[in-house]
Amino acid sequence: MTTVRFLFTRRWLLFLAAVAVLAYGCLWLGEWQFGRLHDREDRNTHARRNLAMEPVPVDQVMSADDNVGKAQEWSRVRFIGTYAPDDTVVVRYQTRDGVAGVDIVTPLRLADGTGVLVDRGWLRTENIGGAVDDPPTPPAGEVTVVGWVRPDASGDSTDVSEGSVRAISSRAIGEELDYPLLRGFVDAQSETPAPEQELVPAEQPDLSNGPHFFYGLQWWFFGALALFGFGYLAYDERRKAREHPAAKTDSPAQGS
Repeated sequence: MTTVRFLFTRRWLLFLAAVAVLAYGCLWLGEWQFGRLHDREDRNTHARRNLAMEPVPVDQVMSADDNVGKAQEWSRVRFIGTYAPDDTVVVRYQTRDGVAGVDIVTPLRLADGTGVLVDRGWLRTENIGGAVDDPPTPPAGEVTVVGWVRPDASGDSTDVSEGSVRAISSRAIGEELDYPLLRGFVDAQSETPAPEQELVPAEQPDLSNGPHFFYGLQWWFFGALALFGFGYLAYDERRKAREHPAAKTDSPAQGS
């Protein structure tokens, strides 16, 4: 029993407290990663279902009063209206495979006077800033759009500056218009009639589960390794104390 008295010295108790905090932190971080994994799996389930659905009228999914929720994102919608090309907004810094470009977003006015922001697609540019002096014009007259519903972005990236943004928000863009917008926006899958200059369609979502599972295991492994390391050092200290009762060893117990 005397060979384990070193565990109750100040230095070993502080060492144990530090290991306990480290192990608990690793446990919490692992659980956080598994929580993110479950959230991603849930989001992917909604996305797969919505991507495969037949298009529904846009007013069944989007409204001028309610934000687009997780269950509505990537729903396929169909709507008819007239583009407002003078209200086109350019989304800057939209690179594809390392190539600079922008997304072209134009409101489509519906019969009831409201508008739907349509991300018509990606356009290559010559500079990373994404300046576009003359954006491609959308089809004239009545246009039928089929696409996927997306929620608004948030934060300073949605601020409109000289007809451009870094992320799309119907709230921010709507403040610049004299007609109401439905909340969220639509990634265009097709436009009928087709535009004279076709843009690169929006990218589909990444439906993988990401690295969260392995990150979670990794954090739990680090926590277990900390506890094992403490146990091994305590065992080694006890062994040395039994073999050399009168000797002082260079260990966390030294100097107590």
